[in-house]
Parts: sequence; structure tokens; C-alpha cells
Amino acid sequence: MQTRRNAVLESALFMWMAVALVMVFFYAPIEKEQGIVQKIFYFHVPLAWNAFLGFLIVFVASFRYLATRDPKWDARAVAAAEVGVLFTTLVLITGPIWAKPTWGIWWTWDARLTLTFVLWLIYLGYLMLRRYVESPERRAVLSAIVGIIGFIDVPLVYFAIRWWRTQHPQPVLMGGQDSGLDPKMRATLMVCSATFLLLYTVMFRRRVAVERMKMLVDDLREQAEGARS
Repeated sequence: MQTRRNAVLESALFMWMAVALVMVFFYAPIEKEQGIVQKIFYFHVPLAWNAFLGFLIVFVASFRYLATRDPKWDARAVAAAEVGVLFTTLVLITGPIWAKPTWGIWWTWDARLTLTFVLWLIYLGYLMLRRYVESPERRAVLSAIVGIIGFIDVPLVYFAIRWWRTQHPQPVLMGGQDSGLDPKMRATLMVCSATFLLLYTVMFRRRVAVERMKMLVDDLREQAEGARS
């Protein structure tokens, strides 16, 4: 059943990707001021949204682990964190590629960019912590604490362009009357966002399955060692 569900999701992902690419390069109009480079927007923004979603899952799963001590929540937290770090890395790569021709610089230490970089470092530290703590229970507890505290940076990143003057563009959705997108651009953004959400879901499910297999192997190893002794 699980294998069939994964196959359906992956088939749907392939179709959505094809539709998204067609809409980005053939349906959405070219932005007048920025030109073709603006089309990075359809990848950069959905990557950021889904990275936030990943860290929200880490936050919730970490709370659930501390409340229940159920290893399945720890597995979900680390899976979400790994995919979230990957998406945040891509955000930090696509952002400068878009910024250079638009702003004339690759990077500037404004509020949103700096906080996004800090977010990436926090969850990179989360993953490093998991590698250096040997005790599974202690590792899960410490990771959960970092995952909960680290999430504080997510709303700071999101609201940075509303709270402080930044180089980063103002919101294009829910940002006021002057920030509205062309209807074709909006539709393309929504399709791309759904595509990246599906991609995140597929990767997350695969990573959770791997983590469960690791737990099973660890349990079998402990049983074997106990039988020898």
C-alpha cells in the first residue's frame, strides 16, 4: 500500500513538474523591468515557502517527541529538517543569481537575507548535532530542543521585510494593492508552489522511511548483542 502511494505521488510530481516548467517558460509573461531573469522567482519563492513548512514540521514533531518520547516523531523531525536544509540551500543559491542582474550585487546583509542565512546555520547545526551525539535518546531530546528554539527564526525571516527596511522586494502576495501580480504570473506561482510542495512531500516520505529502517536495524543490532551476552 505504501509503495503504491509513493508511486502515485511520484507520478503526479512528474506531471506537475512538466506543467510548471511549461507555465514558467511559455505561459507567464516576461517581466518588463527585470526581463527573463525574473523567472527565477517561480523557483525561489516556492522553495522558501516549503523550507518554512519543513521547519514547521520539525517544530511540531519535536514538541510531540518531547511529550511522548515516541521515536516516530524524532524520525519525522530529522526527515523534515534534512529536506528543509536542502530547500533553504537552494533558496540561498537562487537568491543571489536573481539579485546580481537586478540589484547589481550578489549579496547584501539586509535583514531578510541575514536571517535566512542564520536559519540555514541553525538547522545545519541541528543535523551536525545528530551526528555527534551517540545516545539515541539523548540525541533525540537535544535535537528536539534545538528544533523548537530554532523555529523562532522562521517568523523573523517572514516578517523581516515588513518590520525593517530591506533590499529584498516587498511581498508580492498579500502585500497591498500595489504589489499584485499579473494573473498569469500569479497562476504560475501557485502551480510552482504546489509542485514544490509535492516534491517536498515525496522527499519527506522517502526520508522518513529510511529513518524507520535505521531504527529497525538498530533494534535488531541491540537484540543480537543482548543475545550474545
